[in-house]
Amino acid sequence: MSGPRWVPTIDDAKVRDGACVPVYPKGVGVLLVRVDGKLHAVANKCVHMACPLEGGKLEGATLTCPCHDWRFDVRSGEFLDAPELRIATFATKVEDGKVLVELKGA
Repeated sequence: MSGPRWVPTIDDAKVRDGACVPVYPKGVGVLLVRVDGKLHAVANKCVHMACPLEGGKLEGATLTCPCHDWRFDVRSGEFLDAPELRIATFATKVEDGKVLVELKGA
């Protein structure tokens, strides 16, 4: 199937503000993050050595990789020390209390 596909994940209430929640829609590792009430979704894999980001530290919109301290903005996926690098981001929406993640080409 080509084009965007919205995949349900978990209940919206399970993603608290300031928390990171790993989900795996269609087997894709995604980290749901709520910052200041807004929901974001990023790849649950650092661009440096593919370390899982779910164990990282979230301060505001900055997620620090637990393996080598690389810092990413969860709103854009941008690596803060070299903006040309980034982790993948995914569009989200909430329907009927469930968080849906857009997987393009899935």
